[in-house]
Amino acid sequence: MRMLLVEDEKNVAAFIKKGLEEEFYAVDVAEDGGEGLLMATSNEYDLMILDIMLPGINGIELCKRLREKGLKAPILMLTAIDSVNSKVEGLESGADDYLTKPFAFSELLARIKALLRRTSDSVSELSLEDLRMDLLSRRVFREDKEVVLTPKEFSLLEYLLRNKGRVLSRTQIIENIWGYTFDPNSNVVDVHVKFLREKIDAGIDKKLIHTVRGAGYILKTGNGN
Repeated sequence: MRMLLVEDEKNVAAFIKKGLEEEFYAVDVAEDGGEGLLMATSNEYDLMILDIMLPGINGIELCKRLREKGLKAPILMLTAIDSVNSKVEGLESGADDYLTKPFAFSELLARIKALLRRTSDSVSELSLEDLRMDLLSRRVFREDKEVVLTPKEFSLLEYLLRNKGRVLSRTQIIENIWGYTFDPNSNVVDVHVKFLREKIDAGIDKKLIHTVRGAGYILKTGNGN
């Protein structure tokens, strides 16, 4: 899953980004409201985290503009002001939840997971043929045998499963798994797909991960490379 964090305090942003990436999420960071607005309207995010006190467009105004533009992704507001009025204003602007600074990362993570569960397309399991991914326990099975994946391999397979039957370009994969700032000329996607194939398809007649030459990769049943 891909998230947008709009936070001007670099230490706080780095703390949140690192923690979420360790939980298998891809995180893009914007340092002010204007940049956040541009990124939010140019990319697809599963969830957005907005600090209220931002340079330029503040978090409340940013949230309002995002909702006015029809963005439906859950929004979690961060505020250093522990007052009822501030929280009410955030919720009335279109936010789904709020968290007061300072906070424990465990609470932030719990609120994020709760918001994601509320979304209409939230599911606990993804599958294709005999490949099954349990999103709650973070376990993967092929032919009823557990497959142990690294965090990035898990995120890559989840993205492929959520888009099964669709050709995904290397750029799309990089943006959703590694973040938009990652070098698009890197061979990191090909390397991780190779490792994932070795774990998912090796020794099995029915291959699921296929290369579409000149375009990218697709997860589907049927013959392929």
